[in-house]
Amino acid sequence: MSMHSKHLSWFDLLRLALVQTALGAIVVLATSTLNRIMIVELALPALLPAALVATHYLVQLLRLHHGHRVDVGQRCTPRIVGGTAILAIGGVAAALAVIWMRSNLAGGVVLAIAAYIAIGVGVGAAGTANLTLISKRVAPQRRPLAAALVWIMMIAGFGLSAGLAGHFLQPFSALRMLQVFVIASGAAFLLAWLAVGSVERPIVEPPAVGVKMRVAPPSFGTACRQLRSDARARRFTWFLLASMFAFSAQELLVEPFVGLVFGFTPAASARLAGMQNGGVLLGMLGVVAAALLRRRPGAQFAQCWMVVGTVGSALMVAALALIALTGRAESVSGATLVLGMANGTFAVAAVGAMMELSAAGGPGREGLYMGLWGAAQAIAFAAGGLGAGAVVDLSRRLLGSPAAAYATMLCLDGGLFLVACYWALRLNASVQDRLSDRVLDSPVSTAS
Repeated sequence: MSMHSKHLSWFDLLRLALVQTALGAIVVLATSTLNRIMIVELALPALLPAALVATHYLVQLLRLHHGHRVDVGQRCTPRIVGGTAILAIGGVAAALAVIWMRSNLAGGVVLAIAAYIAIGVGVGAAGTANLTLISKRVAPQRRPLAAALVWIMMIAGFGLSAGLAGHFLQPFSALRMLQVFVIASGAAFLLAWLAVGSVERPIVEPPAVGVKMRVAPPSFGTACRQLRSDARARRFTWFLLASMFAFSAQELLVEPFVGLVFGFTPAASARLAGMQNGGVLLGMLGVVAAALLRRRPGAQFAQCWMVVGTVGSALMVAALALIALTGRAESVSGATLVLGMANGTFAVAAVGAMMELSAAGGPGREGLYMGLWGAAQAIAFAAGGLGAGAVVDLSRRLLGSPAAAYATMLCLDGGLFLVACYWALRLNASVQDRLSDRVLDSPVSTAS
């Protein structure tokens, strides 16, 4: 058996980042493009696609279990490959379900529920295993840039997939849509399969000295109870719940919003989604550039950019609400681009903090931490999508205007981003508390 270094090379990190690209390419089509088609082309209530998207997020509560299984010794590669295969099948099935809804709404909805469950199972298994593998095997000094690389590549998958879909869906037809989904899903699975192969290699272990007792890993319940005692993990979880709730709500609103309020075609709204994801990529690159210029970012670096990103996101969704009420369609593209940049800023900073906190939790627990925060994001995305769809449908009934309904939801969404900003500020307080506790618990303090 050949032996290899414990730490991943930059080439290996790039390959694992391509796995995130593959996952994002399929997910964005199911959660964005199909969402728009169901609402605009099929004239279905916004609550239906929101419920389907929420279903795929709720299934991702299994991320905690996936992370724990990796922690206790199971390999990541089979979960990554198998999860991506399930995700690809679910993506194609979701497209077929939407086509079937035209002739048989009930049958199409049943198939769509099964498809979105498969999407949730696939992305939860593959995504958790991939991030855990990176967290366990990346060198500490590379961790911030590795986190940024992984998520930049995922957003690149979002933008590339949405942009190509916008190009090939014009003119729109059911057959063309199915072809786009089949090709995108197949290509994404092939990319992930080729990228992850042989990355998870055996590790060089130092020779054992004396007799070493093998400690049995904790049970899933015990590990979860230990996790609850981590105050920093709890505060960061609240930040993720608030920020990702707001992010998911605005993400699901953009394409139906421009379709109903400004009459954008499916191709035009898909291009706008691609522009938004391009803005996310720019925001992430901006934070990476700031980290490189600073060379050794301090404890407050991630917190600072999380605050900047959530405040910027709040301002931009408020701007979109104003655009909806004034009818200035020419301003939508610019506001959407800047909104994406603000989203990317807080997202990449949060991922950097996530990597640091999971590693600080101790060896053998990275998967559980990643599972916790993946599950938190899943809950937030499910609640955000359902909440946004319900508020828009109710507001349209009460206000009688799509523009007023979307403006109302966008204002509420801006408030949620400000709540996330509060928890970002509290994250630094938790770091200060931890440092104080270490000083108080040190031998010097005890002696004095």
